[in-house]
Amino acid sequence: MTKDVEVHQEQGEYSAKDYQDPPPSPLFDLDELKKWSLYRAIIAEFIATLLFLYITILTIIGYNSQTDTNKGGTECDGVGVLGIAWSFGGMIFILVYCTAGISGGHINPAVTFGLFVGRKISLIRAFLYIVAQSAGAISGAGLAKGFQKSYFDRYGGGANFVHSGYNKGTALGAEIIGTFVLVYTVFSATDPKRNARDSHVPVLAPLPIGFAVFMVHLATIPITGTGINPARSFGSAVIYNKEKIWDDHWIFWVGPLIGAFVAAVYHQYILRAAAIKALGSFRSNN
Repeated sequence: MTKDVEVHQEQGEYSAKDYQDPPPSPLFDLDELKKWSLYRAIIAEFIATLLFLYITILTIIGYNSQTDTNKGGTECDGVGVLGIAWSFGGMIFILVYCTAGISGGHINPAVTFGLFVGRKISLIRAFLYIVAQSAGAISGAGLAKGFQKSYFDRYGGGANFVHSGYNKGTALGAEIIGTFVLVYTVFSATDPKRNARDSHVPVLAPLPIGFAVFMVHLATIPITGTGINPARSFGSAVIYNKEKIWDDHWIFWVGPLIGAFVAAVYHQYILRAAAIKALGSFRSNN
């Protein structure tokens, strides 16, 4: 999710409106493995995903505990679904803001995959990020269970599954579309050409990204609990480790990866390609 802004020099003057895109990242960049910046970024992704899972899972568990009718709770107690959505969206806003300058602030294998498809990062970096995110998610969920083991086991560990009343096709569709919204927002909010063109309008990229996560959660919490992040679903599934969770788990990898792929292709190869052609035609006419 890094904001990579450059300008194009033309006739000795710099013009933000005549931005020239940087070249695509190489598929394999072995030189990256020699750089400390890569390992610093991997650590940042691990810690950010750990914190993300820890806070959001405890929010879910706390809400389920407060609304437990066996303990005298009601549906009106706790933060509610709205509060859970804010927890996810708010944490993404905070963590992307904190890590964008180090790792790009992906915190999500689907985002990493989408940026790889868009040739923003190399295959090596994408693979190592996904490993770090998955390990961070497991650690974050494990930390949440370590502090509240009885509550974690009693209230489902914040794990994603297809909720009663919905089938797997509906759940898969929700994950695909929800992830599309997120990854499309990531590409749009960090588009260097757009940032250069609209330089007079300040855009804080983590804000629309976090808000996209919030809005998707409002729509899909009743269906799947909202995945749109394979690491988030994987971490809670590994620590909770119940059969029903694993039965549905494929949905929370396949759906987000499809959604991320479609969003990357749509933005990079349809919208951005059309914009480049229009700009070339305009200059030719001039």
